[in-house]
Amino acid sequence: MAVDEINQVMDADEIRRAIARISHEIIERNHGAAGLVIIGIQKKGVPLALRIRQAIQAIEGADLPFGTLDISLYRDDYGSRTAAVHPTDIPHSLTGRTVILVDDVMFTGRTVRSALEALVDFGRPSAIQLAVLVDRGHRELPVRPDYVGKNLPTSRREEVLVTIGEAPGDDRVCIQKPDEEEAAE
Repeated sequence: MAVDEINQVMDADEIRRAIARISHEIIERNHGAAGLVIIGIQKKGVPLALRIRQAIQAIEGADLPFGTLDISLYRDDYGSRTAAVHPTDIPHSLTGRTVILVDDVMFTGRTVRSALEALVDFGRPSAIQLAVLVDRGHRELPVRPDYVGKNLPTSRREEVLVTIGEAPGDDRVCIQKPDEEEAAE
């Protein structure tokens, strides 16, 4: 069996710069940090959301509310997948706030659709904006991110692997291509 080809497309510095750019764009678009709530989609959106929150707080000197959102029970393929359920922790009402929803990779749009449905259980935000590290295309739903770290054209057969380590130096984004035999099947 051949090993899949893996190509790194973003290193730790590129991810750091993307997070800084996204944070500045969020501040600019929202005229500061007042009224913002940062929410990370479990699992890989959470560490990205924390880093965006830290960057905005450092720039604006404001303490931003933060939450985590698990969308497992809201997925349209719930029951056909085996996925671990992670905690949802949104300690503040979202009513009247601008929610910055954060995830690692934007693909078909189905995760975001599930997240939007889940957020309604926590109030009625005045706006929801989406920030993603990687937008790889292939939408199945009419959803697009407001903030993108990198647009990364891929084939449907490729997989985007995001590693967000404990230390920022451990971060990377790779594309895993199927080996020739698997791609032919």
